[in-house]
Amino acid sequence: MILLDVVLVVLACAMAVVIGRLVRGPTDADRAAALDLGFFVFLAALAVLAARLDAPDLLDLVLTGTLVSFLATVAMARLVHRGQR
Repeated sequence: MILLDVVLVVLACAMAVVIGRLVRGPTDADRAAALDLGFFVFLAALAVLAARLDAPDLLDLVLTGTLVSFLATVAMARLVHRGQR
């Protein structure tokens, strides 16, 4: 259980770095990548929390969120690429 708590703290630090990149990001591509990474960090924290609380129902949310995030990543990549033409 202590290992899961340490992982949650590391994920919280990663989220702080992501928020910094969201605020400072000089280009829209940086902000899009930071937003995508932030969502994946959130999903990882949710998966660790599911293991910590012994709640396998949360893993359904992680799976659904991963699929939605993949589609959002493809859409953001198309928008960023279209803006560079």
